[in-house]
Amino acid sequence: MKIRTLETILKIALETFPIVLLNGARQVGKSTLALEKFQNYLTFDDGELRLYAKENPKAFLKNLELPICLDEIQKVPTLLEYMKMQIDKERVNGSFLLTGSSNVLDHKDAKDTLAGRLCELRLHPLSSKEKNDKPHENVIEKLLKREFKLAKKEYSEETIKHIIDGGYPEILTLEGMPRDLWFKSYIATYIERDARDLADIRDIDSFIKFVNVLASRSGTLLNKSSLSNDIGIKDVTTDNYLSIINRIYQASLLKPYFANIGKQFTKSPKVFFNDTGVLCSLLRIDSKEKLLSSPYSGQVFETYIFCELQKHLSYMQKSGTLYHYRTNDKKEIDFIVEVDNEILAIEVKQSSSVKKDDFKHIIDFQSRCEQKCLGVVFYNGEMVVEFGDDLVALPFGMFL
Repeated sequence: MKIRTLETILKIALETFPIVLLNGARQVGKSTLALEKFQNYLTFDDGELRLYAKENPKAFLKNLELPICLDEIQKVPTLLEYMKMQIDKERVNGSFLLTGSSNVLDHKDAKDTLAGRLCELRLHPLSSKEKNDKPHENVIEKLLKREFKLAKKEYSEETIKHIIDGGYPEILTLEGMPRDLWFKSYIATYIERDARDLADIRDIDSFIKFVNVLASRSGTLLNKSSLSNDIGIKDVTTDNYLSIINRIYQASLLKPYFANIGKQFTKSPKVFFNDTGVLCSLLRIDSKEKLLSSPYSGQVFETYIFCELQKHLSYMQKSGTLYHYRTNDKKEIDFIVEVDNEILAIEVKQSSSVKKDDFKHIIDFQSRCEQKCLGVVFYNGEMVVEFGDDLVALPFGMFL
């Protein structure tokens, strides 16, 4: 079993708050992590238990032996209000660990109800560092400290395996057809089921078509009208589907970067899948050859870097924000990471070589930016190549 980066943060949260909410997609390892911390564990996947909690929440909470983990809390969102009343009578930190595969705080006024009483954490699929038993190495912290030294090894093959496998823990023990069957089952069972649980989707076929079409657009600017036309649905339905797939942690919308640097910016977000294993399965990519020859290859590599940056940002002690950058005059940078008063401007190149021209939009950005800014190009090569004090090309192996 892999050590998770979030374990230390979870321990601190349980010592500080009476309620901790651990969110994340199904099968990312929330229950495994919870069972390590709590002997008392109940899941609302149990229909009888769920009915009891809904019909008599006061009695349900009164009869619990604390501390306890309550799994799939989004199935009984009304319980949060009664939990608040119990906590307000007697506040004991670490009393409740709640886990959920869709965001229960999107229900009504849950966030306001539990303000000051609840800490929300997100467990992502395994990062490449976690898979390689380096859970406490943070790539963003290394970049901010200008720590670029890497052990000499072949990065390309391992990076491609990490991309195709994705980060769901069960995949670590599967190869070939069993792995392919697992992904097909995951998409059919969990994504469809969670979508049905969240919303009254009358045409599940159109939702599945939406998921497949969206996969082909991971790493691109979101164009809702084009998406609606390709699926044959109305824009309002597309908005609903986007909300659902975001709430079940399968995809994210990355906001554009705005700054007063004398440029007009594109307002559209970018869309990314949250796991490259699921993405590759939807795109029918199951080998190195298929990945490198796919018309979506560049988008898949960019999605991998997005997923890794998202994980490393969320597990940092400092708070940071991730954006994409695109101006109306077509100056584009794949990712902008803002931490305190420092910026990382990051480009992703699938090629195995890199040149100074690959930094041209980063250099333009640096010339206009008042903050300290490191320009990084991640590429599919083996060498760390510095093009100046604040320009560096790094292999994808930085994340391994």
